[in-house]
Formats: sequence, C-alpha cells, structure tokens
Amino acid sequence: MASKASKKEKRDEAPATAVASMPSLVKLLEEHRDALSKEFKSAITSLEAKLDFVQETVTDHGNRLTSLEANANQLSDKMEELEAKCAAMEGSYNKLKAKAIDLESRSRRNNIRIVGLPESIEGARPTDFFSRLLVELLSDQVLTTAPELDRAHRALTAKPSPGSRPRAVIARIHHFRTKELIVQEARKRQGKLFLQGKPVAIFEDYCPEIVEQRAAYREVMSALYQCAMKPSTIQKCTVIYNNT
Repeated sequence: MASKASKKEKRDEAPATAVASMPSLVKLLEEHRDALSKEFKSAITSLEAKLDFVQETVTDHGNRLTSLEANANQLSDKMEELEAKCAAMEGSYNKLKAKAIDLESRSRRNNIRIVGLPESIEGARPTDFFSRLLVELLSDQVLTTAPELDRAHRALTAKPSPGSRPRAVIARIHHFRTKELIVQEARKRQGKLFLQGKPVAIFEDYCPEIVEQRAAYREVMSALYQCAMKPSTIQKCTVIYNNT
C-alpha cells in the first residue's frame, strides 16, 4: 500500500515541476536574447566605428587626390611657362652666339694661319721674321715689299715635344688687301710652298665654329675646284660657283 501511495505522489509532483520550469525557461530565453542583443549591439557599434574610420580615410584620400590634382595642374602650368621661357632664352642664346661668332670672325678678317713652320724658328722678333718669310715664300714678284704685320704668334696651345707637329703661326696683316693677296697666292701654290725642304701652307684664320661649318662641305668645294670652277661662300655657307 505504501508503494502505491508513493507512486501517486510522484505523479502529482510531475506537473508541478513542469509548471515551475516554464518561468525559468522564459527567463533563460530572455537572458539569451539580452545577451545576443548586447553582442549584436557591440558588433554593430564596432562595425559602425570601422565604417566611420573607412569613411574618414576615403574622405582624406579624396582630399589628397584633389590637392594632388590641383598641384599637378599648377606644375603643368609652370612647366609650360618654363618651356616658353626656355624657348625664348634659346632663341636669344642662338642670336647672341651668332653675333659673337660674327664679331670674332670680323676680328680675324686680317689674320692668316701659317702651318708647317718649325718651332722657335722666328727668334725674338716674330713680327719681323714672318714678314720677311712671307716675301721669301711667295717671292718678291707677288710681295714687292715686306708686308706690315700688326702682330704674330704661335697658336695658343702647349709647346709640342721635339719631333711633334709644330704649332701654327697666326699673323695679323695690317692691310686687308695685302692679306687677301697672300691667301689667294698661297691657294694657287698649294702644295708648292717649302721652307728648309718641309711643306708650308697658308690659310685664312677662321674661328672654330666656322672651321666646323666649312668642314661639312669641304668635299663639295674640292670637287668644284677639280671641275675648274671657282666656288666661294656667302652667308650660311651657301656654295656658289662661277664658270668664267
């Protein structure tokens, strides 16, 4: 009898236990909901902070790009301005260079260059020596008197060692017509002038830039001479000839 009574009591307590557990389940669910809500809020807050940071970074980069574009445009404008100035300066430089070459060439108009004379042959008075030497080389039939020289000196380079090629002699003839006569006669006798058995040549004294320009058409001039023509040059080294 006692056993049956005990079983009955247990059956009566079971619903009470089930009823009592519902509030705890509800409470547990609420706790889980609150916990999840807090986690979601925390995650959303963190995500919002990251998005704000990304937005600030993007905005900063956008501002920097705008600044770089503005600076690039300014630099481009300055470059164009500098290029225009450089072009103008280059034009001015070329004009000044041309004027300097022209002035130097005019200052050399009365000069001749004698090549092939041994070193130190002129002695202590080069002007007098080279004046007499020109008469000896070209004969007194061409130069009836010794030409007047304003000055005469060796090319301004280091003195060569013994056995090396001697430096050229630069002499300034006082009268331009006399200088032209000397150059023309030396051209006629090219390869036929000798001193102490060694060949001597007499040329115009051009500035380095003119020498470089003349070298560009030297072969043409030589071919014209071989054709018995009389070539000469005018401005900008234009080649002309005369058949008469």
